[in-house]
Amino acid sequence: MSAPDDLVLDPSDEVAIRQALLSVALGRAPADRVIEVGRLFSSYTGHWLDDQEIVVSGRRIAYVGPRGSYRGEARERVSHPGLSAVPGFGEVHKHIESTHLTPEYEAELVLPRGNTWTCEASHEFGNVDGARNIEFWQKARLAGSPLKVFIQPGSAVPPSAWEHTGGHYRGSDQAGFLASHLSVTGLDEVMDWPAVSDPANPGYTRMWEMIGATFANRGVVEGHGSGLVDPHDISAFAAAGLASDHEVWALDEAWDRLMAGIFVELRPFSYGMIIPGLIERGLTDWSNIAFTTDDRTATETLELGAADHNVRHAIAHGLDPETALRCATINPARHMRIAQWVGSIAPGRYADIVLLEDVPSVSIAHVYADGERVSDGKRYVGPGARVDWPGWATGTINLGRTLAASDFAIPAALGRKTMNAAVLRPFHWNEDFLIEELAVADGGVQRDPARKITKWAVVDRYSGRGEVARMFWTGCGPADPDTALACSVAHDSHNIWAVGSSDAAMAMAVNRLGEIDGGWALVHRGELVADVALEVGGLMTARPAEAFAASMQAFYAAAAHVEWMFEPSALSLWTPGFPEFLKFATLTCSPWRWVLVAPRPEIPQGFVNVQTGETRPVVW
Repeated sequence: MSAPDDLVLDPSDEVAIRQALLSVALGRAPADRVIEVGRLFSSYTGHWLDDQEIVVSGRRIAYVGPRGSYRGEARERVSHPGLSAVPGFGEVHKHIESTHLTPEYEAELVLPRGNTWTCEASHEFGNVDGARNIEFWQKARLAGSPLKVFIQPGSAVPPSAWEHTGGHYRGSDQAGFLASHLSVTGLDEVMDWPAVSDPANPGYTRMWEMIGATFANRGVVEGHGSGLVDPHDISAFAAAGLASDHEVWALDEAWDRLMAGIFVELRPFSYGMIIPGLIERGLTDWSNIAFTTDDRTATETLELGAADHNVRHAIAHGLDPETALRCATINPARHMRIAQWVGSIAPGRYADIVLLEDVPSVSIAHVYADGERVSDGKRYVGPGARVDWPGWATGTINLGRTLAASDFAIPAALGRKTMNAAVLRPFHWNEDFLIEELAVADGGVQRDPARKITKWAVVDRYSGRGEVARMFWTGCGPADPDTALACSVAHDSHNIWAVGSSDAAMAMAVNRLGEIDGGWALVHRGELVADVALEVGGLMTARPAEAFAASMQAFYAAAAHVEWMFEPSALSLWTPGFPEFLKFATLTCSPWRWVLVAPRPEIPQGFVNVQTGETRPVVW
């Protein structure tokens, strides 16, 4: 890897790079490579140019023009006369952690699918180890990975004032990130709307410190407007300086945000509802729209694709290819203020080029990243960057003790035969929790399988005390006896969650996660039957996508032998079978209200309304 041409640089390095590019552009110094293409897409104008050449020096582009027009010399010339060149695709908002691969293996998965740069919404690993977050995201690039990772430290570290995690950012931290690293673009999605909008909220001061530090350093403040539909809320969101929203589910939501000057980041599940509607309403300027993946596992990426899937999917829903390409290249680059590096095939930018055999189907023949060919079709042929992840990245599950069945018991009041219990269900966005009367036995409040009421717990993985918050949930979890599922992926605090039909099974599953440094653990009828290690941060694994996908398929096969409870929940998010989507059931952002979080002194049972701060006992 040739330093200093990298995103991990200081401004003086960037000046030296630009001075060298100037000399090559004028033909005064030799170029490294000339790439000839049949057609080239100009993302700035939306036009196609025939018979072009792209002159590469180092990792950057020095010159673009008609084939044969460059007056300088080059060490190598390659020709792709039958292919169409488009800029490397970019992710305006993605959690690489949700791929469950470490960045070096994420690169090998997504680069052949056209994805050459990512704006990493880094509050996931930030909550695990905030002090090392920037260092974590730079390691793969420093080891030679061609994937560009632009880092957005998280406002959601911690996700709300009611949670404690392994990271805690304030305004001074954010100012330091932006001042020290050119690859830091701004502030990750501001999720805690109650903290932003209510001066009485205990997170208000911290949140505005983070926003203020981002403004002061010319960064971008990303938003998260889930559940905001009232025009006053949308205006307040924009007035607060929250520049974007990817939590857009319906056509009117997208339209209202565009009217308010908010950059709209569309996720694929909403394309069918939004893209045809925007076309029908006559939207002609799509420059304030980008495509985003947000969360997609490696298994799903192998099946669907990466950013190439987003572009293909948009075209299938009626968007013309040129507009779709701009929504995955120049639009997100401009929004993130990184268009001087990515988003176009133009001088000064990284030489990231996707060569298409067919444009409407986004059929990829080759991908160049940093001026080097990194794929043949879907086969990665680039450098095999490898990171020896240190203990601070791999030893992050700190339970501090072995948990017992008694840790998951919910004590009953003396002399009671029944007790009232607060009950939630997956994606319970209601104003109030459910109330059910449950039986008491052996001094504890009991589950009620006949009504599909089971037990849910959140376990503190950071302090070393292994504190457990527990309550009752309905419509999820195992119906089989002595069965439990536990996971260390719990957006966004990433404390461990467990759901189970017996306290002993829950303890066994959680203890197994402590042994393997996080991931998934399944106990069925009293026996540990499957696990998947996510040994890096309890969120990711350092292995190829195919190997991880195979381990998940084996886990799913074991889970298929379990009978899983099911009751329909909000929208269409909740489906029968293995409840993988419980990874998102611990969110504390809007529109969530009542949530179970790891215990804190002011919330000893962990049950809190994250909109108002109200707390309640889980049984009474």
